[in-house]
Amino acid sequence: MSTFKLHTLDSAPAGSLPILDSANKGLGFIPNLYAHLASSPAALQAYKQLGALLEQSALTPEEQQAVLIAVSVENRCEYCVAAHSFLARNMVKMAADRISALRSGAPLPDVKLSALVTFTRAVVRERGWVADSPELKAFFAAGYTPQHALDVVLGVAMKTLSNYTNHLTDTPLDAAFASEAWQAPDDYACCKS
Repeated sequence: MSTFKLHTLDSAPAGSLPILDSANKGLGFIPNLYAHLASSPAALQAYKQLGALLEQSALTPEEQQAVLIAVSVENRCEYCVAAHSFLARNMVKMAADRISALRSGAPLPDVKLSALVTFTRAVVRERGWVADSPELKAFFAAGYTPQHALDVVLGVAMKTLSNYTNHLTDTPLDAAFASEAWQAPDDYACCKS
């Protein structure tokens, strides 16, 4: 039996109920990530607020999903790769070849988006120590700004919270995201470009 409970509206702490109720009404279900995060109302609220702030960033919705998928692939979070692939495909209408490239670590056909993803991966791998990196130079050369770089860090923070939660709690994939199931590769070779 898992130490971590998948909370419902009946079992969750009072501080988590508004977010769980909103998700249930908006999606028709409570995502298992939220159900696990509900054990800590502060952690659940932080995740929701980080997501809301990322939506207000200078990154487009497609760029936001590219960052979130890239971070999740780097962190080998099968749950978040599937969930954000679903969102990218169905909510943002990202092209299938872009989603496939993000999931596999393959080069992206779009130069600007490729620079964003490569920079994001470097931020995760190097724990932010990328100030003089070729990835940052290419990111700026592609037309991004310091604001965009910090917005990437915001996305990394958001996904680190959820990726690590999923690793800790062994979050099962929701049926809604099953069509986008992803298995982490045995090594990181695919994701270091």
